[in-house]
Amino acid sequence: MRQDAFMEPFSTTFCDLQCKICVLLLGICSALKLTVPSHTIRGIKGQSLTLPVDYNFNITVSNIQIIWLFEKPPTTPIFLIGCLVNHSVVPDLEYRHKIALKPPNASLQIRSLNFSDEGNYIIKINIDGNRTIPASAKVQVTVDVPVTKPVIYIEPFAGVVENSGNITLNCTVEEGTRVAYQWLKNGNPIEAGTIYSLSANNSTLRIVPVVKEAIGNYSCLAENPVSAMESDVIVPTIYYGPYGLTINSDNGQKLGDYFTFNKGEAVQLYCSADSNPPNIFYSWTQRADNSTRLIKYGRSLEVVSEKVTQKTEEYRCRALNNKTGKWKETHIFVIMMPKVLQQKLQTRPEADYRKAQTISGHENALDDFGIYEFVAFPDAAGISRVSSWSVSVSDTAQGQDFNGTVYEVIRHIPEQYQERQEGT
Repeated sequence: MRQDAFMEPFSTTFCDLQCKICVLLLGICSALKLTVPSHTIRGIKGQSLTLPVDYNFNITVSNIQIIWLFEKPPTTPIFLIGCLVNHSVVPDLEYRHKIALKPPNASLQIRSLNFSDEGNYIIKINIDGNRTIPASAKVQVTVDVPVTKPVIYIEPFAGVVENSGNITLNCTVEEGTRVAYQWLKNGNPIEAGTIYSLSANNSTLRIVPVVKEAIGNYSCLAENPVSAMESDVIVPTIYYGPYGLTINSDNGQKLGDYFTFNKGEAVQLYCSADSNPPNIFYSWTQRADNSTRLIKYGRSLEVVSEKVTQKTEEYRCRALNNKTGKWKETHIFVIMMPKVLQQKLQTRPEADYRKAQTISGHENALDDFGIYEFVAFPDAAGISRVSSWSVSVSDTAQGQDFNGTVYEVIRHIPEQYQERQEGT
């Protein structure tokens, strides 16, 4: 059967059909209703795709004609396949192995999709009863290749010192069409901003300038209309610090820049800082008599109280990051004191040591008998102001507040108090 012979029973020519497509939309004729997808149908290259179409009518008909056309703008539509229901199907010879009708409705199956199959597919249905009623609609089809798992390449690979270099991250996929890229840090989307800039298609992320806050888990999401894949996480190497240099100890009591310890204890001091690389270079020095001497290298320092020559000694820790070339230094004062006063100080709120202490009047509590020495924080100029005078509890001292925290150190305990302590 010739194709033109198949078309003879119908008065509609291809030119007439093209014009009527723009006029006879779904729902104009209540006697014939045509239902097609309202959105673009996304197909995958190499796979089959079905365009679902339903139709129904409410009159008695003698014939139903189904025609599919293919339009690839700006070309005119071409005939794909047509049939009279309950009669033979007539495909275009060029597409006979490519397409097929899927009865009982008017759905069209496209086999083994290729990029050339992208375009508009036009369905036209005519029903013949007392009169011929036509309806038509258009379905848009796209064809894509799924994206493969993206890979991130980082430059420079060896790492960057903060505030002195830039980092570039490139996201690539081996396969995929119409790929869109999204960068994630710790699972959250990255937008262009103060330190982040993106290429036109978002495949490249630049960190300028590199700062400590840029450290995190970076990944790249590649997606297109038919697939989405996320890369493995990459953590850029950023060298920074040292920051937050502190000195601490497992024993004793820390009040500001001062550690108080019982005589006879071995004091273990630890120096630590936030830095990358973490294994930075530490050194310890002791400051006394307006001079400084190097004690040792390393993160920890043991101070043996029997070797402490003064009641208060200053120790300094310096941390050096060889990668950044930066260093920080901090210090603490170590105070060796009798155990009885150490216990007493620990029961007092720290706020009591944030202001100067004065003694006035007599104390009734036997535990307070003794000789006291007052030691003050260094002032703003870094000069330690230590009061060398001492008073007994029985005296009355009218004093003014010092610039810093004053610490009490018992120099002598009355014999009768010692005897009482030993007898209990």
